[in-house]
Amino acid sequence: MRQRPLGQSGIEASVIGLGTWAIGGWMWGGTDEQDAIDAIRASIESGITLIDTAPAYGMGRSEQIVRQAIAGRRDQVVLATKCGLVWDTGKGTPFVMQNGHQINRYLGPESVKHECEQSLKRLGTDHIDLYQTHWQDSTTPIEETMSALLDLKREGKIRAIGVSNATISQVEEYRAVGPVDSDQEKYSMLDRDLETVNLPHLLGKNIAFLAYSPLANGLLSGKVTPHREFSGDDLRRNNARFSDENRQWVANVLREFKPIAKEHAATIAQVVIAWTLEQLGVTHALVGARNRKQARENTMAGDLILSAEELKQIDQAIEQFSEAAAGR
Repeated sequence: MRQRPLGQSGIEASVIGLGTWAIGGWMWGGTDEQDAIDAIRASIESGITLIDTAPAYGMGRSEQIVRQAIAGRRDQVVLATKCGLVWDTGKGTPFVMQNGHQINRYLGPESVKHECEQSLKRLGTDHIDLYQTHWQDSTTPIEETMSALLDLKREGKIRAIGVSNATISQVEEYRAVGPVDSDQEKYSMLDRDLETVNLPHLLGKNIAFLAYSPLANGLLSGKVTPHREFSGDDLRRNNARFSDENRQWVANVLREFKPIAKEHAATIAQVVIAWTLEQLGVTHALVGARNRKQARENTMAGDLILSAEELKQIDQAIEQFSEAAAGR
């Protein structure tokens, strides 16, 4: 699979990364641990090197599952995790409840270093390749957070520093203190606001852009039918984007991709992922997988190259969707 740099770190990672939010179970209706381990191992075997996780994904569960999956394969993996969502302190600002615990946004220096130690233990490693601030904390000066991250880098506990869910001004505040290697943000065919903010701003600054949710929580996979039901704590259960009407509109758009998919012997999801990687400034796409089949399918998108004409056809279909949606 193609590899691209993670900023100035000297680390190269597969253009497709495995996102492990769903593997943690939280907000995805639970998880099957063995299927999750199989998905991670299948990803590695198929050419994915970038594995992205976070403590908040199941309150440590995702990291623990990743540890089991990469045992004996650590040298094949670019391991990325995060800090900044905590449940062991009242500091910071309330973010969300998880399993009866209040999760806060907090990036105090002492917390960043403590979280790093906990992640190292859960992941069973002596270093994290890419350490990212998960969500930004308004109660802690960014200079203090970045200083703690640079300390961890000097100590060899992390190799590269990234941010996530950050504004341009926040990115620049980090960069004023030290090098930022990546910015991980929500980006997909249905979430394109960053094309006028973060993406153009990062161009020429040697910062990788990691697109998360490029399949829009599965909506763009071509597998979510208009009447599919979601259960438990699945985040899609009461999400207006997953209304029957909206799913039908999306299905109409994806239908336009079928000739392109057929031409490449690819799936709709693979075409969507490949389109994402062709967008200006996007260097990597993080895609979830719950089992071996999904993992292998995602991997194949990493080497799918769409022509200029195909990209134009896709953009036209997206535009038609946007205009129709706006007129409803």
